[in-house]
Parts: sequence; C-alpha cells; structure tokens
Amino acid sequence: MTATAFTVLSQGKADSDLLSQITEEVALVEQELILQVRSSVDLVEKIGKHTLSAGGKRLRPAFVTLAAQATDREFDMNRTRRLGACIEMIHMATLIHDDVIDNAATRRGRPTASAEFGNAAAILSGDVLLSKAMVLLAGDGDLEIIRSISGAAVDMAQGEVRELDVRGDFDLDEKTHLEVLRLKTASFIECCCEVGAIVANAPPEMCQALRSFGFHVGMAFQIIDDILDYRGDRTKTGKPLATDFREGQATLPLIYLREHLSEAESTIARRRFGNGVTDDEIRMIADWMDTRGAFAQAEQAARTHITQASMAIEVLPATSTRTLLETVANHVISRQS
Repeated sequence: MTATAFTVLSQGKADSDLLSQITEEVALVEQELILQVRSSVDLVEKIGKHTLSAGGKRLRPAFVTLAAQATDREFDMNRTRRLGACIEMIHMATLIHDDVIDNAATRRGRPTASAEFGNAAAILSGDVLLSKAMVLLAGDGDLEIIRSISGAAVDMAQGEVRELDVRGDFDLDEKTHLEVLRLKTASFIECCCEVGAIVANAPPEMCQALRSFGFHVGMAFQIIDDILDYRGDRTKTGKPLATDFREGQATLPLIYLREHLSEAESTIARRRFGNGVTDDEIRMIADWMDTRGAFAQAEQAARTHITQASMAIEVLPATSTRTLLETVANHVISRQS
C-alpha cells in the first residue's frame, strides 16, 4: 500500500508518524520481495518479476506489521518484514497457480504469467516462490509461526480444491460456500494477524483478538470480491465480469438471488451457469441481483463481518494503530478493485 492509500484510509484519525512507519515497512517488504524473486534460472526470475510488477495491495504483509504494532509491545520489525514477504510470496504463488487453473488471460489489467510464459513455466515458477517462502519461514525458526503459516497454507490449498469440487453446483448451499471462503481466504488473513501478534509476544487474549479480526476481515474481503465479480469496473478490477458464473462457481450473490427467481428465470440461469453464457445474459442476471436485493444481502453479510472484526480488537490498547486496523477493515467494504 502506498503512503497516499494509508493516508486516505486513516481519514485523518491515525498518527502521521505511524502512517509513515507502516508505509516504509510495506516498501521494505517490497524490496525484500524484489530480492527474493531473483533466481539463477532466467525464466524463474522473469516470471517472478512479472508477477511482482503487476502490483497488488500488499494487505497481507501490512496486516502482519499492523497486528504486531497494535499490541503496543516491542517487537523486531526485521522479523515482521521477512515474514510479511514470506506470506506475500505464498499468496503470489497461489495467484499464479489460480490463473493457470482458471485459464485467465489477465490479472489487474495485465497478462497473467501463464498467458505470457505458458502454463508449465508458470506452475513451476510458482512452486519456486512457494519453496523460497519456506526458506524464509525456516530461517525465522519460530515453531509457533511455522505452524500458523503452514496450517494456513494447507487451509488455502484445500479451500481451492473444495471450491473446484463444488464447481458446477448451481444449488450450492450457503454453509458450504462460506466454509470454502474460510479455507481459501479468511484463514490466511487470520494467520497474518496471528503472526504479527506472535512476533510481538502478545498474551493469548490479544492473539485471539487479532486472529478473530483477521478471520472476519478475510470473510468480508472475499464476499466483496465476489460482488465485484458481477458489478465491478473492469478497468479497476482488471478482470472480465462474472468470471464465477461463467465458470460455474456459485457465490453469495447467486445463492441469495436463487430464491427470488421465477421458475422460468431459474431455468435460464441454471442452463447458462458455466455453459457459454453471453454478455447480455450476464448483464440481465447482474440486474436481477441488483434489483432483487441479492447484492444488498451479500453486502450486509460483509458489513456484519467488519462489525465483528472491529468488536474483536476492542480488547487491544486504544492506539492509533488499532484505529488504522479498523479503517483498513472498513475499506474492504468500499473498495472497487
């Protein structure tokens, strides 16, 4: 995240010195990432640089530092920096692999690694990033952190497999879908916050508070992501509209829409789900989601998670860092990409 982004998010509530410090830390994580994508294998380095240059919010490493800072305890910022880079590299690797699985041509408005270099090279280079992340993790050596990050990585991978397993299920129930979101997204952001707390040697109640915060922010983030899939500005999201529907992936907007469809409308949506839907049909379905309250219902689910996230960290010291955590969480609801 840039200095401007943090300043906007803080809405004048956060200390300027804190904003400068967090911004500097994220910039240093970026420098660590640049070092880590270097490789003696030219193709690996090209793909790593290509993925890194596509940008990203770097929310995950930011949450590591913010969580540690929010405990109001002393901690080693070199560790949060390295661990933040480790976590971001795992995230980058999963994005590379996801784009291969989804046959995605673009991400953030740029060609994906698989589109640019081919599927095999992208997959193998993603594996290199994962392996380098493990080297950073082993170098830190804290068994509790190793367990947290490795457990979250397992959750994320299993969440992706579970999502693939339910692909094509138009009648997917909400409970199963939310479990997919927990595994593939929320668990990893929960881990980021927990790692920050562990580095700061926070007491158990603080660790639990930050884990809960990360879980709820992660759930809200993915719910909003799924809404943006249907109605986001393509120039900002960098992705085609309704990728989920086109691929036969039911998410909350569709799950909430189903009960508001007539039999004829349901037949149309079911027939086109993951089966060559046209752009006009996508616009029609997105309009149904809007006018029949499916988007509003999904947004409310996300807002509920953000409220619970803010409540979770009330046990933390009332510092400007806690305020910044809350404002970053609220940004999840209003983001457009």
